[in-house]
Amino acid sequence: MAITAAMVKELRESTGAGMMDAKKALTETDGDMEAAVDWLRTKGLAKAAKKSGRVAAEGLVAVAVNGGKGVAVEVNSETDFVGKNAEFQAIVAKISAAALTVDSTEELANAPVDGKPVSEVLTDAIAKIGENLTLRRMVKVEGETVVSYVHNAAAEGMGKIGVLVALKGDNETIGKQIAMHIAATNPASLSEADLDPAIVEKEKQVQIDIARESGKPEAVIEKMIVGRMQKFLQEITLVNQAFVINPDVTVGQAAKDAGVEIVAFARVEVGEGIEKKEEDFAAEVAKTAAGN
Repeated sequence: MAITAAMVKELRESTGAGMMDAKKALTETDGDMEAAVDWLRTKGLAKAAKKSGRVAAEGLVAVAVNGGKGVAVEVNSETDFVGKNAEFQAIVAKISAAALTVDSTEELANAPVDGKPVSEVLTDAIAKIGENLTLRRMVKVEGETVVSYVHNAAAEGMGKIGVLVALKGDNETIGKQIAMHIAATNPASLSEADLDPAIVEKEKQVQIDIARESGKPEAVIEKMIVGRMQKFLQEITLVNQAFVINPDVTVGQAAKDAGVEIVAFARVEVGEGIEKKEEDFAAEVAKTAAGN
């Protein structure tokens, strides 16, 4: 596969590696961006395992809670400006309220809002606002107590990051603190038990390759891996993370000390995982001049 300058630039930006190292990584992995990041980590050349690609989609995440149920809904727009539009915000608020009555994004698209299905409400809004609007996803959690938090709210109950925390027990104060912690740290799962095994296996292989680069004996490497994997799991599982409010205890222990147990959580960020198609200005002008 031909390695382009754009690919090298993307890998450099996502890892902090040098240009030649990034190019070699892509060459060694036949242009596979994810594998190239792992290759750089193995060689100790990646400054950080940053997410490759850029989040592009704009819009809002809205949260709604009713009793023991909570939902987070993402509605996307083409520009950030629309997220500040009062009419768009009102539509998103109504959609999040409707989400409390359904169990999936597909059901939500057909749920009634002002006498019309959500899908039609968005179609009508496209004509008025002048941008493509899409219902991307909804997430629901349930528990004895559900607490929500919106980071950098654009309006009541909506912003760029929405968090839900479901608890066994009743303590909204600790629930709000845990929700703020989740917004900041973005844990991969609640505990090791519900962590995707593929994530664990991938990290273990990367750590093995890093350790082998050191030239140490296999017996020593095995002990090194045990410690490194324990640290990795502590860093990405919510209940084992150091609590940002009090780093001397884990989040799980903080919840226990407050008389509750975390049973579920959700963190939804606008545009998460969506890459933006970018064109340079000259290309855009040429495209317009050609009538495309």
